[in-house]
Parts: sequence; structure tokens; C-alpha cells
Amino acid sequence: MTLPMTITQAQQEVVDEFAIFSDWQDRYEHLIELGKDLPLIAPEKKTEENIVRGCQSRVWLNAEQKNGLVHFTADSDAMITKGLIALLVRVLNDRTPQEILDTPLTFIDAIGLREHLSPNRSNGLSAMMDQMKRYALAYSSKS
Repeated sequence: MTLPMTITQAQQEVVDEFAIFSDWQDRYEHLIELGKDLPLIAPEKKTEENIVRGCQSRVWLNAEQKNGLVHFTADSDAMITKGLIALLVRVLNDRTPQEILDTPLTFIDAIGLREHLSPNRSNGLSAMMDQMKRYALAYSSKS
């Protein structure tokens, strides 16, 4: 049985994946493709409470704790934003709350993502990361 990837390994996988693309147009297209593979939030979870505040686009993010791990589902009405949340879900999904809280998300700057996003999208990305950490914090205080 292979052990699941750590958050650090998952981040490195994303960095390696984005290194394949030489220009940002290709990287954006890859981001949009990743959004298409996002495990979608259940329609009944697309509520006001699950909207990420601070995003220009509408982003719904739900977290549930299963077997001590935080399981995320999400959706967005904007293609690039959907790709961004898909990346975050890919790296942080099914981790312990403590892992999520303790591991800095270095892949975003490592692939140059933040510097290639508009200020509004960059703020939205920060809001999504903050919301995921808040969910992890809430679950860590319950256990």
C-alpha cells in the first residue's frame, strides 16, 4: 500500500506540473482544465454560508470532517477561479486539520501564480486559502 502524498509532496507535484508550460497562456489553460476536474460541491451546499467572502467571482467552499480528515468540495462561476480553488482542494483535501494549519502553501509563489493574477483574483485566492484554514481551525478545536 502506498502512503498518501504529504501536502509538501502535493505542492511539489503542482510546481513540477506547471513547469512543463513555458508561457502563462498555457498555464491559464491548464488552470481552466484543472477546474473542470474539481470535485463539485453538492447543489444543496451552494448556500450563502458557503460563499467565500473577498472573491470577486462567486466561490462556494464546503468542508466536512470524515475520519479525522477535512474533506473539501467547491465550485465557482468563473473558469480561472474554479481552477484556483481546484488547485487548493487538490493540495489540502483529505488532510488532518493540523496538517492544513501547519503547512505553508508555497506552491502558489513557486509557480509564479500570484504575480500573474489581477489584484482582485489574488485577493480572492488569499480569501479561499484563509477560508480553508478557518475550516481546519474549527475542526481542530473540536477534536
